[in-house]
Amino acid sequence: MLSSKTMSADKTLRVALLSDTHGLMRAEVRAFAVGRDYIIHGGDIGSAEILDELAAIAPLIVVRGNNDRLAWAAHLPETELIRVGGVFVYVIHDISQLDSDPHAAGVHVIVSGHSHKPLVERRDGILYVNPGSCGPRRFKLPISVGELIVEGTEVSARTVELIER
Repeated sequence: MLSSKTMSADKTLRVALLSDTHGLMRAEVRAFAVGRDYIIHGGDIGSAEILDELAAIAPLIVVRGNNDRLAWAAHLPETELIRVGGVFVYVIHDISQLDSDPHAAGVHVIVSGHSHKPLVERRDGILYVNPGSCGPRRFKLPISVGELIVEGTEVSARTVELIER
């Protein structure tokens, strides 16, 4: 079941994309998020304190990841469908759990996490973005975040490596 939230404005919107903090809020992540219109966290947050800190920076949309099992995370949804400007963004932690047709739902962007691997890819008209992991380093994967830039119904995305491998 999708829930829906609307984030609209008559200007270019910049959205910070985070995932897989796993309880570690890096100063570099905080600095990246400051000044963004919204923050989307793709799950595996690790603590309620991280949510509080992010919500103090910008309006926050968050989904529960497979490691968010404690009581503080019980109220978090597994998915979110939001409107940012003129585009619909579907947020899910593990893309392999996608159980609906994004085209039928009018989705323009899918934001996920879980793999810790940054990705920006357009497939069949839908922009798929995984910001990677901005928490503890896993293997030799980068510490990274992402950003959506929305201008009306146009959307682009990028990932940013915060700490070199």
